[in-house]
Amino acid sequence: MVRAAVLTKQGGRLEVMDISLGDPGPGQVKVRVAAAGVCHSDLSLANGTLSQEVPAVLGHEGAGVVIAVGEGVDRVAAGDHVILNWAPACRECWFCLQGEPWLCVHAEETARAPYAFLDDGSPVYPGLGTAAFAEETIVPAAGVVKVPDTVPMEQAAVLGCAVQTGAGAVLNTARVQPGESVVVVGLGGVGLSALQAARAVGAGPIIGVDVSEAKADLAARHGATDFLVADETVTKAIRKLTGGRGADHAFDCVGLPATIRTAWSASRRGGAVTVVGVGSKANIVEFNALELYWFGRTLHGCVFGSSDPDVEIPRLLGLVEEGKLDLAALATSTTDLDGVNDAFEQLGQGARTIVTFG
Repeated sequence: MVRAAVLTKQGGRLEVMDISLGDPGPGQVKVRVAAAGVCHSDLSLANGTLSQEVPAVLGHEGAGVVIAVGEGVDRVAAGDHVILNWAPACRECWFCLQGEPWLCVHAEETARAPYAFLDDGSPVYPGLGTAAFAEETIVPAAGVVKVPDTVPMEQAAVLGCAVQTGAGAVLNTARVQPGESVVVVGLGGVGLSALQAARAVGAGPIIGVDVSEAKADLAARHGATDFLVADETVTKAIRKLTGGRGADHAFDCVGLPATIRTAWSASRRGGAVTVVGVGSKANIVEFNALELYWFGRTLHGCVFGSSDPDVEIPRLLGLVEEGKLDLAALATSTTDLDGVNDAFEQLGQGARTIVTFG
Protein backbone atom coordinates (compact mmCIF):
# COMPACT_ATOMS: atom_id res chain seq x y z
CA MET A 1 0.00 0.00 0.00
CA VAL A 2 1.16 3.52 -0.84
CA ARG A 3 0.03 6.77 0.78
CA ALA A 4 -1.27 9.25 -1.81
CA ALA A 5 -3.32 12.43 -2.21
CA VAL A 6 -6.35 11.31 -4.23
CA LEU A 7 -8.83 13.44 -6.17
CA THR A 8 -12.14 11.58 -5.88
CA LYS A 9 -14.21 14.16 -7.79
CA GLN A 10 -13.32 17.27 -9.77
CA GLY A 11 -14.12 20.36 -7.80
CA GLY A 12 -13.42 18.57 -4.51
CA ARG A 13 -10.44 18.46 -2.20
CA LEU A 14 -7.67 15.90 -2.42
CA GLU A 15 -7.95 13.16 0.21
CA VAL A 16 -4.89 11.44 1.63
CA MET A 17 -5.43 7.67 1.63
CA ASP A 18 -3.76 4.38 0.83
CA ILE A 19 -3.76 3.03 -2.71
CA SER A 20 -2.63 -0.35 -3.97
CA LEU A 21 0.31 -0.04 -6.36
CA GLY A 22 1.72 -3.18 -7.96
CA ASP A 23 5.07 -3.95 -9.54
CA PRO A 24 6.26 -2.28 -12.75
CA GLY A 25 5.27 -4.11 -15.90
CA PRO A 26 7.29 -4.42 -19.11
CA GLY A 27 8.72 -1.05 -20.11
CA GLN A 28 7.78 0.55 -16.78
CA VAL A 29 9.68 2.06 -13.87
CA LYS A 30 8.70 2.27 -10.21
CA VAL A 31 9.91 5.38 -8.40
CA ARG A 32 9.97 6.31 -4.72
CA VAL A 33 9.00 9.98 -4.86
CA ALA A 34 11.17 12.32 -2.79
CA ALA A 35 9.80 15.73 -3.82
CA ALA A 36 6.94 17.08 -5.92
CA GLY A 37 6.19 20.67 -6.91
CA VAL A 38 2.64 22.03 -6.68
CA CYS A 39 1.84 23.46 -10.12
CA HIS A 40 -1.19 25.44 -11.28
CA SER A 41 -1.90 22.71 -13.84
CA ASP A 42 -2.60 20.34 -10.93
CA LEU A 43 -5.15 22.82 -9.62
CA SER A 44 -6.70 23.03 -13.10
CA LEU A 45 -7.11 19.24 -13.08
CA ALA A 46 -8.55 19.34 -9.58
CA ASN A 47 -11.12 22.07 -10.22
CA GLY A 48 -12.23 20.82 -13.62
CA THR A 49 -10.62 23.46 -15.84
CA LEU A 50 -8.79 20.55 -17.48
CA SER A 51 -10.42 17.15 -17.86
CA GLN A 52 -9.30 14.30 -15.62
CA GLU A 53 -10.67 10.81 -14.99
CA VAL A 54 -11.23 10.18 -11.27
CA PRO A 55 -10.29 8.92 -8.80
CA ALA A 56 -6.82 10.20 -9.63
CA VAL A 57 -3.50 10.95 -7.99
CA LEU A 58 -2.34 14.35 -9.21
CA GLY A 59 1.16 15.85 -9.23
CA HIS A 60 3.33 15.90 -12.34
CA GLU A 61 6.44 17.82 -11.27
CA GLY A 62 8.49 15.36 -9.27
CA ALA A 63 11.78 13.66 -8.56
CA GLY A 64 12.76 10.51 -6.74
CA VAL A 65 14.74 7.28 -6.73
CA VAL A 66 14.10 4.25 -8.93
CA ILE A 67 13.20 1.23 -6.79
CA ALA A 68 12.35 -1.29 -9.52
CA VAL A 69 12.24 -1.62 -13.29
CA GLY A 70 10.14 -3.83 -15.53
CA GLU A 71 11.22 -6.18 -18.26
CA GLY A 72 13.08 -4.54 -21.12
CA VAL A 73 14.04 -1.37 -19.28
CA ASP A 74 17.71 -0.45 -19.62
CA ARG A 75 17.32 3.33 -19.52
CA VAL A 76 17.62 3.41 -15.72
CA ALA A 77 18.28 0.98 -12.87
CA ALA A 78 17.27 0.65 -9.24
CA GLY A 79 19.00 3.31 -7.16
CA ASP A 80 19.14 5.92 -9.93
CA HIS A 81 17.97 9.45 -9.13
CA VAL A 82 15.42 10.63 -11.68
CA ILE A 83 13.14 13.47 -12.65
CA LEU A 84 9.60 12.50 -13.67
CA ASN A 85 8.66 13.44 -17.24
CA TRP A 86 4.91 14.00 -17.59
CA ALA A 87 5.08 14.07 -21.41
CA PRO A 88 7.04 10.96 -22.45
CA ALA A 89 7.58 10.90 -26.19
CA CYS A 90 7.11 7.74 -28.26
CA ARG A 91 9.98 8.73 -30.63
CA GLU A 92 8.03 7.14 -33.50
CA CYS A 93 5.05 9.38 -34.39
CA TRP A 94 5.17 12.08 -37.07
CA PHE A 95 5.87 14.88 -34.57
CA CYS A 96 8.65 12.98 -32.83
CA LEU A 97 10.28 12.19 -36.16
CA GLN A 98 10.09 15.90 -37.03
CA GLY A 99 12.11 16.73 -33.91
CA GLU A 100 9.10 17.96 -31.92
CA PRO A 101 8.69 15.35 -29.15
CA TRP A 102 6.81 17.83 -26.95
CA LEU A 103 3.93 17.44 -29.43
CA CYS A 104 3.98 13.63 -29.39
CA VAL A 105 0.52 12.25 -30.15
CA HIS A 106 1.00 9.40 -27.67
CA ALA A 107 2.35 11.41 -24.72
CA GLU A 108 -1.02 11.59 -22.95
CA GLU A 109 -1.93 7.91 -23.27
CA THR A 110 -0.50 6.95 -19.87
CA ALA A 111 -2.87 9.36 -18.13
CA ARG A 112 -5.90 7.58 -19.60
CA ALA A 113 -5.08 4.15 -18.17
CA PRO A 114 -5.51 3.15 -14.49
CA TYR A 115 -2.27 2.44 -12.67
CA ALA A 116 -3.41 1.60 -9.11
CA PHE A 117 -6.50 0.70 -7.05
CA LEU A 118 -8.40 1.91 -4.01
CA ASP A 119 -9.30 -0.42 -1.14
CA ASP A 120 -12.70 -1.09 -2.73
CA GLY A 121 -11.10 -2.10 -6.02
CA SER A 122 -11.86 1.13 -7.87
CA PRO A 123 -9.21 1.94 -10.50
CA VAL A 124 -7.02 4.98 -9.89
CA TYR A 125 -5.71 7.18 -12.71
CA PRO A 126 -2.34 8.95 -12.75
CA GLY A 127 -2.73 12.72 -13.17
CA LEU A 128 -0.89 13.72 -16.35
CA GLY A 129 0.43 10.17 -16.40
CA THR A 130 2.75 10.90 -13.48
CA ALA A 131 0.94 10.79 -10.08
CA ALA A 132 3.69 12.49 -8.09
CA PHE A 133 1.52 13.28 -5.04
CA ALA A 134 2.22 9.82 -3.65
CA GLU A 135 5.01 8.02 -1.85
CA GLU A 136 5.60 5.87 -4.94
CA THR A 137 4.52 5.89 -8.56
CA ILE A 138 4.83 3.79 -11.71
CA VAL A 139 5.57 5.46 -15.05
CA PRO A 140 6.80 4.43 -18.50
CA ALA A 141 10.57 4.19 -18.88
CA ALA A 142 10.43 7.31 -21.06
CA GLY A 143 8.70 9.03 -18.15
CA VAL A 144 11.96 9.40 -16.19
CA VAL A 145 15.20 11.23 -16.86
CA LYS A 146 18.29 10.29 -14.87
CA VAL A 147 20.07 13.07 -12.98
CA PRO A 148 23.25 13.15 -10.87
CA ASP A 149 22.85 12.08 -7.24
CA THR A 150 24.31 15.46 -6.23
CA VAL A 151 21.22 17.39 -7.36
CA PRO A 152 18.96 18.05 -4.32
CA MET A 153 15.58 16.43 -4.86
CA GLU A 154 13.61 19.63 -4.14
CA GLN A 155 15.55 21.32 -6.93
CA ALA A 156 15.34 18.37 -9.29
CA ALA A 157 11.55 18.40 -8.92
CA VAL A 158 11.10 21.93 -10.29
CA LEU A 159 13.08 20.95 -13.37
CA GLY A 160 10.28 18.53 -14.20
CA CYS A 161 7.83 21.25 -15.24
CA ALA A 162 8.35 24.85 -14.08
CA VAL A 163 11.90 25.30 -15.30
CA GLN A 164 11.58 23.29 -18.50
CA THR A 165 8.40 25.16 -19.38
CA GLY A 166 9.41 28.69 -18.43
CA ALA A 167 13.06 28.56 -19.42
CA GLY A 168 12.21 26.51 -22.49
CA ALA A 169 9.77 29.18 -23.67
CA VAL A 170 12.63 31.68 -23.64
CA LEU A 171 15.41 29.43 -24.93
CA ASN A 172 13.55 27.20 -27.39
CA THR A 173 10.20 28.69 -28.45
CA ALA A 174 11.11 32.38 -28.63
CA ARG A 175 14.89 31.95 -28.91
CA VAL A 176 15.58 35.23 -27.11
CA GLN A 177 18.90 36.82 -28.02
CA PRO A 178 21.32 38.93 -25.95
CA GLY A 179 20.18 42.53 -25.67
CA GLU A 180 16.56 41.86 -26.60
CA SER A 181 13.89 43.22 -24.28
CA VAL A 182 11.60 40.79 -22.47
CA VAL A 183 8.38 41.13 -20.49
CA VAL A 184 6.97 38.21 -18.48
CA VAL A 185 3.34 38.38 -17.35
CA GLY A 186 2.55 36.17 -14.35
CA LEU A 187 5.32 35.36 -11.90
CA GLY A 188 4.63 31.91 -10.54
CA GLY A 189 7.18 29.14 -10.90
CA VAL A 190 6.98 29.16 -14.69
CA GLY A 191 7.17 32.94 -15.04
CA LEU A 192 10.08 33.20 -12.63
CA SER A 193 11.90 30.49 -14.58
CA ALA A 194 11.36 32.55 -17.73
CA LEU A 195 12.91 35.56 -16.00
CA GLN A 196 15.94 33.47 -15.03
CA ALA A 197 16.39 32.21 -18.58
CA ALA A 198 16.12 35.73 -19.99
CA ARG A 199 18.85 36.82 -17.59
CA ALA A 200 20.96 33.79 -18.52
CA VAL A 201 20.99 34.74 -22.22
CA GLY A 202 21.78 38.39 -21.53
CA ALA A 203 18.40 39.91 -22.41
CA GLY A 204 17.52 43.38 -21.25
CA PRO A 205 15.56 45.08 -20.00
CA ILE A 206 13.72 42.19 -18.34
CA ILE A 207 10.34 43.29 -17.02
CA GLY A 208 8.27 41.21 -14.62
CA VAL A 209 4.51 41.82 -14.37
CA ASP A 210 2.18 40.40 -11.72
CA VAL A 211 -1.06 41.33 -9.97
CA SER A 212 0.71 41.10 -6.61
CA GLU A 213 3.01 43.94 -5.65
CA ALA A 214 4.56 41.55 -3.13
CA LYS A 215 6.26 39.77 -6.05
CA ALA A 216 8.65 42.69 -6.68
CA ASP A 217 11.56 41.36 -4.60
CA LEU A 218 11.03 37.82 -5.87
CA ALA A 219 11.07 39.09 -9.46
CA ALA A 220 14.35 40.91 -8.88
CA ARG A 221 15.94 37.82 -7.37
CA HIS A 222 15.01 35.85 -10.47
CA GLY A 223 16.40 38.33 -12.97
CA ALA A 224 13.89 41.13 -13.51
CA THR A 225 15.48 44.53 -14.02
CA ASP A 226 12.05 46.13 -13.54
CA PHE A 227 8.78 45.12 -11.90
CA LEU A 228 5.29 46.41 -12.70
CA VAL A 229 1.92 45.72 -11.12
CA ALA A 230 -0.63 44.50 -13.66
CA ASP A 231 -3.16 47.34 -14.01
CA GLU A 232 -4.59 49.55 -16.74
CA THR A 233 -1.31 51.50 -17.02
CA VAL A 234 1.06 48.56 -17.38
CA THR A 235 1.44 48.49 -21.17
CA LYS A 236 2.18 52.22 -21.25
CA ALA A 237 4.81 51.70 -18.55
CA ILE A 238 6.37 48.83 -20.53
CA ARG A 239 6.66 50.99 -23.63
CA LYS A 240 8.35 53.68 -21.56
CA LEU A 241 10.94 51.12 -20.42
CA THR A 242 11.54 49.92 -24.00
CA GLY A 243 12.19 53.08 -25.96
CA GLY A 244 8.50 53.73 -26.61
CA ARG A 245 8.21 50.62 -28.79
CA GLY A 246 7.21 47.76 -26.51
CA ALA A 247 9.15 44.59 -25.73
CA ASP A 248 10.86 42.43 -28.34
CA HIS A 249 9.43 39.39 -26.55
CA ALA A 250 6.38 39.09 -24.30
CA PHE A 251 5.53 35.90 -22.41
CA ASP A 252 2.12 35.16 -20.92
CA CYS A 253 2.55 32.66 -18.09
CA VAL A 254 -1.06 32.72 -16.86
CA GLY A 255 -3.30 31.66 -19.75
CA LEU A 256 -6.21 34.06 -19.26
CA PRO A 257 -7.62 36.25 -22.06
CA ALA A 258 -6.73 39.42 -20.15
CA THR A 259 -3.11 38.38 -19.54
CA ILE A 260 -2.65 37.22 -23.13
CA ARG A 261 -3.93 40.58 -24.33
CA THR A 262 -1.56 42.32 -21.91
CA ALA A 263 1.39 40.40 -23.36
CA TRP A 264 0.16 41.19 -26.87
CA SER A 265 -0.17 44.92 -26.16
CA ALA A 266 3.18 45.00 -24.35
CA SER A 267 5.12 43.78 -27.39
CA ARG A 268 6.48 46.04 -30.13
CA ARG A 269 5.47 46.04 -33.77
CA GLY A 270 7.17 43.00 -35.23
CA GLY A 271 7.67 41.52 -31.78
CA ALA A 272 6.91 38.02 -30.56
CA VAL A 273 4.27 36.95 -28.04
CA THR A 274 4.57 33.48 -26.47
CA VAL A 275 1.59 32.00 -24.61
CA VAL A 276 2.96 29.66 -21.96
CA GLY A 277 0.05 29.57 -19.50
CA VAL A 278 -2.60 26.85 -19.83
CA GLY A 279 -6.09 28.31 -20.04
CA SER A 280 -9.57 26.87 -20.42
CA LYS A 281 -11.18 26.16 -23.78
CA ALA A 282 -14.05 28.34 -22.54
CA ASN A 283 -11.78 31.40 -22.39
CA ILE A 284 -11.85 33.18 -25.74
CA VAL A 285 -9.10 35.59 -26.82
CA GLU A 286 -10.08 38.03 -29.56
CA PHE A 287 -8.00 39.96 -32.09
CA ASN A 288 -9.31 42.13 -34.88
CA ALA A 289 -8.04 41.59 -38.41
CA LEU A 290 -6.51 45.06 -38.69
CA GLU A 291 -4.30 44.73 -35.59
CA LEU A 292 -3.03 41.34 -36.72
CA TYR A 293 -1.90 42.94 -39.97
CA TRP A 294 -0.74 46.30 -38.66
CA PHE A 295 1.38 45.24 -35.71
CA GLY A 296 3.11 42.40 -37.54
CA ARG A 297 3.55 40.48 -34.30
CA THR A 298 4.10 36.74 -34.07
CA LEU A 299 1.88 34.81 -31.67
CA HIS A 300 3.30 31.49 -30.45
CA GLY A 301 1.74 28.69 -28.44
CA CYS A 302 4.21 26.91 -26.20
CA VAL A 303 3.83 23.30 -25.04
CA PHE A 304 6.25 22.17 -22.30
CA GLY A 305 8.74 24.86 -23.27
CA SER A 306 9.25 23.20 -26.68
CA SER A 307 11.55 20.88 -24.73
CA ASP A 308 12.89 17.39 -25.17
CA PRO A 309 13.59 16.45 -21.53
CA ASP A 310 16.38 14.03 -22.46
CA VAL A 311 18.24 16.97 -23.99
CA GLU A 312 16.86 19.87 -21.98
CA ILE A 313 17.46 18.64 -18.44
CA PRO A 314 21.22 18.12 -18.92
CA ARG A 315 21.38 21.52 -20.63
CA LEU A 316 19.56 23.24 -17.76
CA LEU A 317 21.73 21.49 -15.18
CA GLY A 318 24.73 22.85 -17.07
CA LEU A 319 23.34 26.38 -16.67
CA VAL A 320 22.88 25.66 -12.96
CA GLU A 321 26.53 24.61 -12.66
CA GLU A 322 27.55 27.82 -14.43
CA GLY A 323 25.56 29.87 -11.92
CA LYS A 324 23.12 31.09 -14.57
CA LEU A 325 20.05 29.34 -13.14
CA ASP A 326 19.11 29.21 -9.45
CA LEU A 327 16.85 26.26 -8.75
CA ALA A 328 16.91 26.78 -5.00
CA ALA A 329 15.30 30.19 -5.43
CA LEU A 330 12.21 28.57 -6.92
CA ALA A 331 11.42 26.41 -3.89
CA THR A 332 9.94 29.10 -1.65
CA SER A 333 8.12 26.75 0.73
CA THR A 334 7.72 23.08 1.58
CA THR A 335 4.90 20.95 2.93
CA ASP A 336 4.00 17.32 3.44
CA LEU A 337 1.34 15.31 1.63
CA ASP A 338 -1.37 16.48 4.02
CA GLY A 339 -0.64 20.08 3.04
CA VAL A 340 -1.39 19.79 -0.69
CA ASN A 341 -4.84 21.43 -0.47
CA ASP A 342 -3.39 24.35 1.46
CA ALA A 343 -0.67 24.64 -1.18
CA PHE A 344 -3.36 24.92 -3.87
CA GLU A 345 -4.94 27.78 -1.94
CA GLN A 346 -1.58 29.55 -1.71
CA LEU A 347 -0.74 29.31 -5.41
CA GLY A 348 0.40 32.69 -6.67
CA GLN A 349 1.89 33.82 -3.38
CA GLY A 350 5.42 32.59 -4.02
CA ALA A 351 7.31 30.52 -6.58
CA ARG A 352 6.85 26.81 -5.84
CA THR A 353 5.61 24.87 -2.84
CA ILE A 354 7.40 21.53 -2.72
CA VAL A 355 5.75 18.44 -1.23
CA THR A 356 8.46 16.39 0.46
CA PHE A 357 8.30 12.78 1.58
CA GLY A 358 10.22 11.67 4.66
